[in-house]
Amino acid sequence: MTVAPAVTAANTPTAADRAGVFDLEVRTARKRYGAFAAVDDLSFGVRSGSFFSILGPSGCGKTTLLRMIAGFIAPDAGDILIKGQSMQGVPPNRRPVNMVFQHLALFPMMSVGENIAYGLERRGVKASTAKAKVTDMLRRVGLPGSEGKRIDQLSGGQKQRVAIARSLVLEPALLLLDEPLGALDLKLREHMKVELKQLQAEVGTTFVYITHDQSEALVMSDQVAVMNHGRFEQVGSPQDLYYQPKTAFVAGFVGHNNRVEGQIENRNGDQVLLRTDSGLSLWAQRVGAVDQGQKASLFIRPEAIEIGRSPRELPAGDPAWSATVQAVLFDGGNSTVQVNEERPGTPLQIALPLTGRLADLRAGETVHFSYQPAQAWCFPV
Repeated sequence: MTVAPAVTAANTPTAADRAGVFDLEVRTARKRYGAFAAVDDLSFGVRSGSFFSILGPSGCGKTTLLRMIAGFIAPDAGDILIKGQSMQGVPPNRRPVNMVFQHLALFPMMSVGENIAYGLERRGVKASTAKAKVTDMLRRVGLPGSEGKRIDQLSGGQKQRVAIARSLVLEPALLLLDEPLGALDLKLREHMKVELKQLQAEVGTTFVYITHDQSEALVMSDQVAVMNHGRFEQVGSPQDLYYQPKTAFVAGFVGHNNRVEGQIENRNGDQVLLRTDSGLSLWAQRVGAVDQGQKASLFIRPEAIEIGRSPRELPAGDPAWSATVQAVLFDGGNSTVQVNEERPGTPLQIALPLTGRLADLRAGETVHFSYQPAQAWCFPV
């Protein structure tokens, strides 16, 4: 079993960093429910003005962590600092944060303008100042002139923007977003990903975003933390997580991957040769403490595999295999083909060329495939 490394170093602020660089610092925070560790001695920092996403499966602890930052849940140990100030004992309504929930919690009896102005009025902001702030915020979220509209007159995406405007108008140090796109249909969700990314860049507020949807995290974020069993498996840019996963969990959770189990038969520098029980031998990049004789898991992405009807269509010099097509899964630019490597019968999924060159493949055909070992990773089991 691979144990996630403690995320420190580049992700934990130093004393010099703390002066204005990080809007959020979490220091060895812990939250347990009996024997279950929802958040397990977690430390990390979120840079000012960045879009930081916490990505993980249901039950990994991400919502508990967000609610600890917001002040709805107290940590059992550790500390949370916002703008360098400890939040120990500070109630939610006194923290410089606002939160956007999946179901938005807009007031249906109020107009758009009244919804956005509500928090300002509670703070005693003058009516004329509040009106100007509401007008400016509606312009910034792309809804100018919508002050008088009723909530039930808005589309799902417009309601989303009003909820975000209501939070941002209070000028929080952090905006916490708990799966805010989860209730939207697929097309609107795709559109809102772009809008949220652009909005965050424009207003400059630090966003901390919780999601189980890897596409949301990869598209919108400057940094992504992949969470599993109360800990961060890896923190990095979307590109780092996708192209340089540090653990088997990250390799399997972020993006689509073929996973092949076997034993390390040979090692050559940073590359190892994995042999499956059925006899297939595959080279890959060595990640972590994996060496000759050990059991291991090899990951390779469908788009990293070249495919053709003839070996002559494949890049020269790369090892190649033949396989039988089991099924063609057409999905436009994301189309794939499921194959079984002929001799040992190992199943693989391979991305079809975007040119449409193999669009007429049929089940039962023989194809050939190859890949570069540098585009596959091997992790200890």
